[in-house]
Amino acid sequence: MTTQRPAPRVICLGLSALDITWQVDALPHGGGKTRASDVREGGGGMAANAAAAAARLGAQVRFWGRAGDDSAGHEMKSQLAALGVEVSHFRLFPGARSSLSGIVVDTRGERMIVNFRGADLPADPAWLPLDALAEADAVLADPRWPEGALALFGAARERGMPTVLDGDVADAAIFDQLLPRTDYAVFSEPGLAGYATDARNVDEQLAFALSRGCRLAAVTLGERGIRWADAAGRHALPAFEVKAVDTTGAGDVFHGALAFALGAHWPVRRAFQFSAAVAAIKCTRPGGRAGVPDFATAMSLVDSIQE
Repeated sequence: MTTQRPAPRVICLGLSALDITWQVDALPHGGGKTRASDVREGGGGMAANAAAAAARLGAQVRFWGRAGDDSAGHEMKSQLAALGVEVSHFRLFPGARSSLSGIVVDTRGERMIVNFRGADLPADPAWLPLDALAEADAVLADPRWPEGALALFGAARERGMPTVLDGDVADAAIFDQLLPRTDYAVFSEPGLAGYATDARNVDEQLAFALSRGCRLAAVTLGERGIRWADAAGRHALPAFEVKAVDTTGAGDVFHGALAFALGAHWPVRRAFQFSAAVAAIKCTRPGGRAGVPDFATAMSLVDSIQE
């Protein structure tokens, strides 16, 4: 049965980037030239893509982040605003440089990303309007601005509000800081492996992450589904079978959908099913944000596995 559509209020904090994507027949190896069949430009970045996905699904979304007061920063801010994301605290700092990504996608949907994370962006999160959490249901952050994420998660914890961490590849010290304030730490496969370096398998990696203080540790495994561990034990869900066209942003979209579902107070397993469905449908369409389905389309895929 389709879950009644809620309107959760979500705050996403972290990276926003401007993506330039080239479509090629096969990912290049070594030097030389490769001809692209198409090229696209648009907003990207983990937390910004999650914000865009949650807004597309129907949430009321605020994005808190940093970029340079340059052409890329202004373009990213205007694109998020056009998607219905509230951006008054997406600050553009004079003298700083915005994050830019070059993405190459092949005909199987696999991609290679080269990212410049920006420069001279102030780390101090004192300007964040943490009182606004009184009007939120869930918060999400990526590890690219750890000072901001720590401030957001600490304030959310004080209010008993669910916190979602996008566990992409980052220094272990950053995860050590963030996990004690994280409810739902959802890692990419390389992010988790890079953190739990002494673990022999995924279950041991999850156990290690859980031991560092989060309340639930999960990992997205692409075609192999999702696994997670919490106080009740180990759990798993299979992936939805789809024909991938472009996997760019799939993890970001998953996290945005998860923040949506948790903000709507869904049970964990149902929230993961929904997030996996949203990410799977996105992979069948070109582009990161452009491929995000609406709520009804995502729920139709979730409900199909119940029939």
